[in-house]
Amino acid sequence: MKINVLRAILIFLLITQMWIIFGFSNQDGETSGSISRKITEIITKNISAIQNLPKDEKQIVLKRIEHIVRKLAHFSIYAVIGFLLMSLMSTYKIKQKNRICISAIIGLLYAISDEIHQAFIPGRGPLVSDVFIDSSGVIMGIFIAYIIISFCLSKLFINEVGSMR
Repeated sequence: MKINVLRAILIFLLITQMWIIFGFSNQDGETSGSISRKITEIITKNISAIQNLPKDEKQIVLKRIEHIVRKLAHFSIYAVIGFLLMSLMSTYKIKQKNRICISAIIGLLYAISDEIHQAFIPGRGPLVSDVFIDSSGVIMGIFIAYIIISFCLSKLFINEVGSMR
């Protein structure tokens, strides 16, 4: 029964994360851009080397940083997807290779569907580079889940063996 509760929680978290991504992708280009600009301003407001630049140069630097902020957001939010997918797949008795492949395929398909969705949003458009970044995030999330789960299982095994003595 515990495994079903864990699966339900992971599915809920996965759907919630996908809904959050859908919400971000559903924003028009102007709204999405303004959020990235605000985050960039917060990050750079106390960096005097940027703030003291001439206005034109400052705008160029801020635009570059904003681009990095957007791509890091893509990567991180999809890393969570990968982590949740791998965690969910690890609750099933299937080969580790299959858990990884299923998680990666589902993550990739969601990234592709997200970019297709953006094709229908004003001021947005699908980018193959975003699918690559999103998929890289998924792979990182899978890797992190794999490491954590392996560590927890090895600790459990060591404790079980230790308690048998």
